[in-house]
Amino acid sequence: MGRHGWPAAGLMLRCVTRSIGNRLSLHLQSREILASLLIGCFALGLVPAGGFSTAPAQTLAVGRGNLHAPQTATAKSGEATANTKGAEALSRRDDQDSSRSEMRPLIERYIVDRTALFRAYPGSVSPARHDRLRRLYSDWFESLKKLNFDAMELDGRVDYVLFRNHLEYEIRQLDIQASQSAEIEPLVPFQKTITDLDDSRRRMQPIKSSEIAAVLSRMKLQIEDTQRKIEAGSRRGGADAGGENGPGPTRIKKAVANRAVAAVNNLRNTLRAWFNFYSGYDPLFTWWVDEPYKGTDQALAAYGTFLTERLVGVRGESAPAATADARPAGPRGTAPGQGGGRPAPERTRTTVARPGDSSDIIGDPIGHEALMVELANEMIPYTPEELIALAKKEMAWCEAEMVKASRDLGYGDDWHKALEYVKTLYVEPGKQPDLIRDLAVEAIKFVDDNDLVTVPELCRETWRMEMMSPERQLVNPFFTGGETISVSYPTNTMSHEQKMMSMRGNNIHFARATVFHELIPGHHLQGFMTARYKAYRRLFGTPFWGEGWALYWELLLWDMNFAKSPENRIGMLFWRMHRAARIIFSLSFHLEQMTPKECVDFLVQRVGHEVDNAMAEVRRSFAGNYSPLYQAAYLLGGLQLRALHKELVESGKMTNRAFHDAVLKENEIPIEMVRVILTRQTLTRDFKSSWKFYE
Repeated sequence: MGRHGWPAAGLMLRCVTRSIGNRLSLHLQSREILASLLIGCFALGLVPAGGFSTAPAQTLAVGRGNLHAPQTATAKSGEATANTKGAEALSRRDDQDSSRSEMRPLIERYIVDRTALFRAYPGSVSPARHDRLRRLYSDWFESLKKLNFDAMELDGRVDYVLFRNHLEYEIRQLDIQASQSAEIEPLVPFQKTITDLDDSRRRMQPIKSSEIAAVLSRMKLQIEDTQRKIEAGSRRGGADAGGENGPGPTRIKKAVANRAVAAVNNLRNTLRAWFNFYSGYDPLFTWWVDEPYKGTDQALAAYGTFLTERLVGVRGESAPAATADARPAGPRGTAPGQGGGRPAPERTRTTVARPGDSSDIIGDPIGHEALMVELANEMIPYTPEELIALAKKEMAWCEAEMVKASRDLGYGDDWHKALEYVKTLYVEPGKQPDLIRDLAVEAIKFVDDNDLVTVPELCRETWRMEMMSPERQLVNPFFTGGETISVSYPTNTMSHEQKMMSMRGNNIHFARATVFHELIPGHHLQGFMTARYKAYRRLFGTPFWGEGWALYWELLLWDMNFAKSPENRIGMLFWRMHRAARIIFSLSFHLEQMTPKECVDFLVQRVGHEVDNAMAEVRRSFAGNYSPLYQAAYLLGGLQLRALHKELVESGKMTNRAFHDAVLKENEIPIEMVRVILTRQTLTRDFKSSWKFYE
């Protein structure tokens, strides 16, 4: 619309809003329509920030986050009163994102730029992608240094620190990825050939089909030669099995070999996508390249299986490789690069999960130094060893409470027997959805009755349910949630043992402590609010806020006696103990102090998991789709929020509702930064985490 169209648009809007406001001001539905119309027009630029300049008549002005209808001298008193009350109701109902951060436009621009580069450079192992992302991060980091930090308001300063932290972390990750790539290079010496072909296609460079056919033929021979050298080294054995003839199994850790298998699968899919771009569309290409490509693809498939079986020690699959570069979702399903957290590692599964078999769980321990980098990024000023000690203390508390509940049930001090009894209290097949619905309603009523947090009507209306497939239950044996709660329960295709473990592991009292975690006031409410308040901060997404929020409600509701019976208490304690165990086994694994099998045994023996459920839990933890601290973040994030609740609510400075609403509206950021905002702390440009949240 040209500039001469604005007066006409303004006049039309005034007529429409005056008509709606005057005739229907006493009806809430009409007020909602009016609010939507005004807010939409403001977003499109149809309403100037200061409102319309009008003749002496009723004026409706839209400001940032509020809507009001001031009286004028010529307005009828009755209409003015009604419209004022209606606008005040809308103002209360339409509590809009009022962020005034000076950094917000820059962060939003960065998100768009990074998303564009993720699309333009999809290959996760491409050196061109790494170089371009490094330039992006470095350029933004240098630009950040030039900003006047001291002139910013608190929101801007917080975003500055978060953005700086994000960029520093991403640059470090590129260094780590380069080191990991160099570590597997002897196993994938053909990697550069494939990435060069794909980069050339992306740049739309002209091709010479006969030369490409020769390149593929040579690469097929290179793949086969690499495999022969590994086989020869395996037969010789010994400390120098690799030697000059190539890599040998005794010199390569399982985790590194597993990473190489993932790289081979990704490279195979990259090559397939490259080939399909030309095949059939370019007759000369198809004539020259079709057969060499097929031979190379078969060689890659065979080599991947060989590495899986010989070096990783797991039975391989002959099925086609997984989808290329299937980017794992960000926190709670938000796509990386679209404003949702940092990207998870790009890795395809190299083995297939099978019931009763944990041999496919390999993982990739990162070591003490890398864990310290991750903790600094998450603003957790503790060492891994301190966190393990913290978790053991929490676990001991849980066990003491388990004994109390066990005594109340008549099982004495043997809480394991009490736990086994609670596991038998499951609903019959087909009735789990009814149970989940009833438990969700119960939790929402508890939150409402105790005025704990604001739950918008639309949030109550939009959650839904789906049933989890048997295949997915091998990785996620329990519920997952958000807007859709995904329910684990047996299907007819499972063996009898699997069915019983699924029902026992998702019994009534375990479920009662899970449903509110996944829905309201947990992940669904959380996702609903983060989509509407300071959504640009999803870039800084952290599981310590994402998972910590949902776990915190388990802690708070325990303190508020949500558990009505000993069975309820055992259900809640099981999960709390489970989260303490996650800290212990996940950090111990990354410190190379526990193997995956020892992690499974720990969950079975100390927490009381069903065997298949324990294997699924460990498999999920180390499959590569989660950050190294993800599993530890549940309880640690919950403890951070509980400490902040004690500081602000138990001290009388805030009500429960005000506190919880405020946390949600700051979006998914490290909880220490939430504390900075809520306590109005002075923030310096070079801020470093120092909050010791656990006593």
